[in-house]
Amino acid sequence: MSETAQIVICGAGITGAAAACFLSQKGVKDVLLIDERPPLSLTSDHSTECYRNWWPDPAMTALMNRSIELMERLAEKSGNAFHLNHRGYLYGTADESQVARLISRSQSISKHGGGELRIHGSIGSNDYFLPSSIDSDPAPGGADLLVGNELVHKYHPFLSKDAVAALHVRRAGWLSAQQLGMHLLESARLRGTQFLPERVASVEVQNGRVKAVQLDSGKTVYTPIFINAAGPFFKEVGKMLGLEIPVFTEYHMKAAIKDSLQVVPRNAPLLIWDDPQSLAWNEEERESLSEDPLTRWMTEILPAGVHTRPEGGADSQTILLLWEYRNRAMQPVWPPPRDDTFAEIALRGLAAMVPRFREYFTRIPQPQVDGGYYTRTRENRPLIGKTEVEGAYLIGAVSGFGIMSACAAGELLANCILGSSLPDYARSFSPLRYRDPEYLENWSELADDGQL
Repeated sequence: MSETAQIVICGAGITGAAAACFLSQKGVKDVLLIDERPPLSLTSDHSTECYRNWWPDPAMTALMNRSIELMERLAEKSGNAFHLNHRGYLYGTADESQVARLISRSQSISKHGGGELRIHGSIGSNDYFLPSSIDSDPAPGGADLLVGNELVHKYHPFLSKDAVAALHVRRAGWLSAQQLGMHLLESARLRGTQFLPERVASVEVQNGRVKAVQLDSGKTVYTPIFINAAGPFFKEVGKMLGLEIPVFTEYHMKAAIKDSLQVVPRNAPLLIWDDPQSLAWNEEERESLSEDPLTRWMTEILPAGVHTRPEGGADSQTILLLWEYRNRAMQPVWPPPRDDTFAEIALRGLAAMVPRFREYFTRIPQPQVDGGYYTRTRENRPLIGKTEVEGAYLIGAVSGFGIMSACAAGELLANCILGSSLPDYARSFSPLRYRDPEYLENWSELADDGQL
């Protein structure tokens, strides 16, 4: 049995849905989206669901600015069907020596497109304001840096009294990833995109160009264009085209708990602690953990970046706990592995930022823990565009930023396929960039501890 399609997309996660949506918007009606799992169920469903335009890489900043613009348009047209808010990200530090670095890094991001940096350095500062609790209220853009213990605690009294600075990135917040994905998918379906619940077994390439896609069921789909949007299986599907895609996969986790003590205000931004730290254990716990080689790491210095945010509406008590304290590069397996210590480690880490989390140490709320796979390139830029195989395209390696980048990534890919004019940042994300000696020479400089 055989069929034909103008374009086949492998993978119905957020990037596959976005690609289908923007292709259909540009008049391509014969798009076939293939995935053996339900749409948005593998990685998109387990994300942090946040967005920001504050990146150390100018190309990433430009991509995110465009994506946020597209999401804001969709939110306005849909009555904010996917609950986009503008609460922002709040990065806190208790390290005086880091304040100058924070200012320098923020000034650099501001100059290359992040928006105005407003530095507030006295208790009398009156042009900073807290985020609105109304999702539809616009964000002021740029970022506000509160410098000084008193000023930080005037506006964010729940933070540690040791906090000496807090950077509030304003063109940022979160949304419902599931609702955004379904909105994109439904938009594509209304314009003719079809979804097929099958597994791609192989891709037929003849004379250097895509000819057909073979499915596990034995069905053949003849197509001149194949899009690899396979998320954590990006590399595996690339091999079907004879491509060695330079990516690796990490396993990331999150936990949801009921914050019955109201430790995190319901109108808080995404809260991120920007300092490495040692977890707070009592003497007996620390001694016991340090004696076991499997748990000794829990007593050592862990990386910066523990974060939390409210989840749900005003009546909800749920908060999310997130922290990539261990690098877990692995081959994706289904179902993903569990880590029963994750929620407690994250909660203890958050106590450095929000001391009231210590009130949960003796009785940790029952967590709901899940995880997903982040597929990334070494320099953590995505892969969007054509490959050396004619008719084969990539949209992936969106580790940690798939939800926030999806709209701009889908639009960029659609423009690549249809020969439309491309933005300046397109070259930075092209899969063919690794053929450029200048790019290869400089790519190691692209890494930055603020990239994620």
